[in-house]
Amino acid sequence: MPPRPIFFKKALTMFKEPLVSRRPRILKNSLLPTALITALALMGMNMAQAQVSVPGNLASISTVYTGDMINGKKVVRSLNTNDLEPGRKHLLYFQGVQMSTGQYWYVSVIVAKGSKPGKRITLTSGVHGDEMSSVHTVQTVMGRLNPAEMSGTVMAVLDIARPAMESMQRSWPNSGRGFELNDMNRAWPGNENGLSAVSRQAGLVFNRLLKPNTDLAIDFHTGTTGLDAAALHIGDMGIPDVKTMMMLYPVPAIWDNPIYPGVLHNAYIDAGIPCFTPEVGVARKLDLDTIPIFVEGTMNVFKHYGVVPGKIGRTAVDANVFIAKNAVPVLTSHGGFIELLVKLNAKVKTGQKVAIQRNAFGEVVAEYTSPVNGLISGLRSDATSEPGNVLFFILFSGAPLSGAAPYSE
Repeated sequence: MPPRPIFFKKALTMFKEPLVSRRPRILKNSLLPTALITALALMGMNMAQAQVSVPGNLASISTVYTGDMINGKKVVRSLNTNDLEPGRKHLLYFQGVQMSTGQYWYVSVIVAKGSKPGKRITLTSGVHGDEMSSVHTVQTVMGRLNPAEMSGTVMAVLDIARPAMESMQRSWPNSGRGFELNDMNRAWPGNENGLSAVSRQAGLVFNRLLKPNTDLAIDFHTGTTGLDAAALHIGDMGIPDVKTMMMLYPVPAIWDNPIYPGVLHNAYIDAGIPCFTPEVGVARKLDLDTIPIFVEGTMNVFKHYGVVPGKIGRTAVDANVFIAKNAVPVLTSHGGFIELLVKLNAKVKTGQKVAIQRNAFGEVVAEYTSPVNGLISGLRSDATSEPGNVLFFILFSGAPLSGAAPYSE
């Protein structure tokens, strides 16, 4: 997917910062064979980017303009939406972390400030740079808002990981220690004085833009390059507002899971702000068949909380949503060419053959079966694979599989 969804994504970092002080939540419901524990431990180092930094009293943060203009839009280094004129839309740039040249990465911000007070809802996208449908979903939603008819504020932050988006890749490129890619969605809530640009960008954006202006949040993602995802939500249904928001979308699947520390939606939750992650289809292109589902659901959220007038449309009930408590990956055991036998959203049974793998001679080197009765929520989009790559993610409602280590993606 966030979490491509969040749990579909891989990251590796070369050194770490102090861990966040709270006790990490361990993802117990998604499993991986024990042979990959060591590799996952290395991947998990990127969670060390998640630090807490507090620049004084966030409740009293004020809007600070830098005095710069970019393409006719004012630049802010901090924002309090209460300072903005009601009844109109405001287009701004937020000044983020510095580049290696000493210039800044700027983040695009749209604020639809209602004419009357009400809930403050924030929509984020672009935490991963190859997730285009998430950006287009937010753009479409913001285009439908008329601030003169609104109660409350909707803020959209569209391109948080700017350098990753510039190169259409999932992770933030860092050339300071040779070359490495940092997964920004393992860095929240960040640290404004952290040891990496990713950590600082997360800290600046979270402390000076997102947290002070948000009552409810939705962090949009898609599948990642090489791994497509179905339309679904990821979030903790034990949080009432999270459950309410997720069920207002006509999505076919929900993974009821809190995921793990370091992702943006959990940074919100740790700050007392209900949030979840919609997964809007595949990466790199606009998934125009899937985007309307999430536009409709987001408008339903606004209507439910009284931000915009109107009748609520289709919901998860209308979509006959499949709610899963667990997810399991199917990993490739060989290298070679993949032939998929099932599609996204297909229901599979234990032991059902789901893929065949061949070598360069066309000889079958592996056949893959489903370990559970469940729903295909993610599958490999590349036609080849090395050993150990994710071939499928399968959502299921049964008990967790035994004899396997937790899978941290």
